[in-house]
Amino acid sequence: MSIDNLIRLKEKESRNVIGLMSGTSCDGIDACLVKITGNGLSTKADILGFETYPYENEIRESIFEASHRESGTVDKICQLNFTLGKLFADAARQIAGKLSIPLSEIDIVGSHGQTIYHVSSFDESNNKEVRSTLQIGEPSVIAQETGVTTVADFRTRDIAAGGEGAPLVPYADLILFGSDELGRAIQNIGGISNVTFLPAGGNIKEIIAFDNGPGNMIIDRFAEIITDGRLKYDKNGELASKGKLNQDLLGRLCAHPYLSKPLPKSTGREDFGIQFSDGLYKELKQDNIDVHDAIATITAFTAKAISDSYRKFIQPCCKIDEVIVSGGGVSNPVLYQFLEDYLVDISVNTVDDFGIPSDGKEALAFAILANQTISGNPGNVPSATGAKESVVLGKIIPGK
Repeated sequence: MSIDNLIRLKEKESRNVIGLMSGTSCDGIDACLVKITGNGLSTKADILGFETYPYENEIRESIFEASHRESGTVDKICQLNFTLGKLFADAARQIAGKLSIPLSEIDIVGSHGQTIYHVSSFDESNNKEVRSTLQIGEPSVIAQETGVTTVADFRTRDIAAGGEGAPLVPYADLILFGSDELGRAIQNIGGISNVTFLPAGGNIKEIIAFDNGPGNMIIDRFAEIITDGRLKYDKNGELASKGKLNQDLLGRLCAHPYLSKPLPKSTGREDFGIQFSDGLYKELKQDNIDVHDAIATITAFTAKAISDSYRKFIQPCCKIDEVIVSGGGVSNPVLYQFLEDYLVDISVNTVDDFGIPSDGKEALAFAILANQTISGNPGNVPSATGAKESVVLGKIIPGK
């Protein structure tokens, strides 16, 4: 594709965009095909279709292996980068095929990729450590396989501008959920929980956004351990529903240092992944805590971390009228009930009520961010990430 073609793409009033996302739970690739009209804060997004393409167990295990300091060797990460690139391209092809839209009519693919490691905080006295992030799923493979111009690697530019590289969805959240009358907390519960608070009638500079703490990550790992690998997550909260809340354990979990860390902040597998979960499981086994009580309390911990973060970082300055929940956590009725219990005075709804699939909001967000990049507009929110300035995110790989 020539520069002239990129200019023509930039000048189009509306574009068909595929957003691709694979989160910290590593369940699979979420693909959302969107017709986007305009750009900037006046952007309009019409979802044409959404689908999740699950990873095979071998791929999922390879991702976890690559994400560990001990096992994530350079050769494994190098090969997995291209393997995932092919799978992301397949997901783009499949969502377009499902909707009977030829790839020649897709203008942009926006791929978040798969996070392997994210260093948001470090000991600044150690000159060998720097804030950094790594998402794989080679975008050149996506562009080559699909023939579609691909935007990817969004987080690195925000980090280069002094930010944490996360959260990046607030810009899209403002477009999708901004209200003149209501202060809204847009709460995603994926592997990690992250929130965007949009003040009533507020502008982009007034947004508060951060990672609350764990989402489904610890719950998923405990479900896997308890069932000897038969389950990869607590389907419908069935395991948690068999247990009782252990207040002492909940108190211990809520003492995790991340929860009291000041803003801006972001987290990931580095704080709440397999190493943390396996260590916690061993502790609870030694303390003879029932496994179902344990998973019930861990489920409550996710909800409590969310509600406590509102009280600590949002409610001292702003009124939350409504919480709008997305992500895999919506499908866990036990988690959802805990969240409603802890947020007793606030209306709690889901993104489905707004015509957006619960599992599809993040993929939708990266379709919107890709559109921003092609339009030459910034996509980060400095008040959320801590960046020194607004910047255009991502790298553009021209299609054929």
